[in-house]
Amino acid sequence: MLLALFQWLSEDIHSFQVFNYLSLRAVLAALTAFAIGFAAGPAMIRYLKAMKVGQAVRTNGPKSHLVKDGTPTMGGALILLAIGLSTLLWMDLTNRFVWVVLFVTLGFGWIGWVDDYRKVVRHDPKGMSAKEKFAWQSLVGIIASVYLAFAIAAPGDIHVLHMIVGWMEQGFPVQMPSHADLIIPFFKHFAYPLGIFGFIALTYVVLVGTSNAVNLTDGLDGLAILPCVLVGSALGVFAYVVGRVDYAHYLLFPYIPGAGELVVVCAALAGAGLAFLWFNAYPAQVFMGDVGALALGGALGTVAVITRQELVLAIMGGIFVVETLSVMIQTTYFRYSGGKRIFLMAPIHHHFELKGWKETQVVTRFWIITFVLVLIGLSTLKIR
Repeated sequence: MLLALFQWLSEDIHSFQVFNYLSLRAVLAALTAFAIGFAAGPAMIRYLKAMKVGQAVRTNGPKSHLVKDGTPTMGGALILLAIGLSTLLWMDLTNRFVWVVLFVTLGFGWIGWVDDYRKVVRHDPKGMSAKEKFAWQSLVGIIASVYLAFAIAAPGDIHVLHMIVGWMEQGFPVQMPSHADLIIPFFKHFAYPLGIFGFIALTYVVLVGTSNAVNLTDGLDGLAILPCVLVGSALGVFAYVVGRVDYAHYLLFPYIPGAGELVVVCAALAGAGLAFLWFNAYPAQVFMGDVGALALGGALGTVAVITRQELVLAIMGGIFVVETLSVMIQTTYFRYSGGKRIFLMAPIHHHFELKGWKETQVVTRFWIITFVLVLIGLSTLKIR
């Protein structure tokens, strides 16, 4: 919105042309999102307390968590508010990639909000059933996956709907352009062609999988939000590279017209995440809840797909991957071993707590690991 205003003003006042620079708008998006989150945070926490929207703590978990019972949750709504407003203020409103990221982010956020609302307001401990939640996630994921398959394949001036209709009229061909191939990190000239159905399937898995992975990680004060900020910021770097034909060509990445605008979303995510961390740091004044965790995971997954960095996302978000695998391994082993466990408790951050690590140690060490993994992911820009 502000970009459109400044572009109109620049016709008469040339100094406003500086707002056309993507780097400046990214910085302003981050600062705007941080300001919104930081300013609105105390009021939202007071409101959540007044509404008695408190988190119920697992009685079979670490005893140190019992003091957290009743801490306000659903604070992820603050993150979504800051990301949404900041992005709309500084984005190019004609960019389709930004809109699809917002669609996935808000769609998954809505699913998380309904789940949290049922748990803490209606006092239904089950919230959304697993099947219901998965069904809604699948709906959002499939819509976004199909759209992205054509949006990435389409030249910038072709409407996606026209491409879908043309594809159906041609008998559903499976080929996709080479810039939609799956990029293998650290290999210069090796990418795996997916075809349109493979692309849709992979995108669906990345979106839904990342969303749930971040949700599983969100179990300790500040544990999930800073890795989201770090990974989101790194994905912003990839978006800037693949969105510029010169940088993409030099670094041997596919050129995705319009992907550079995702830097604004990533910057807004980073600013909003840091603002939320101010209130979510130990001892947390508010938890993000499913409304924040599902949304942030969906946002990261969508940006990774658009920038063709699905495997790099798995590297940089290694903490999310390990947390998810720990739950899958624990559940499977428990079922087929007659009630035995591999970990003291899953997700794995609780295992380390029960091993004697303090909560702040677990969180800080997971942050350090994420920082290192993000550096490894960024190294794929050049080490190929």
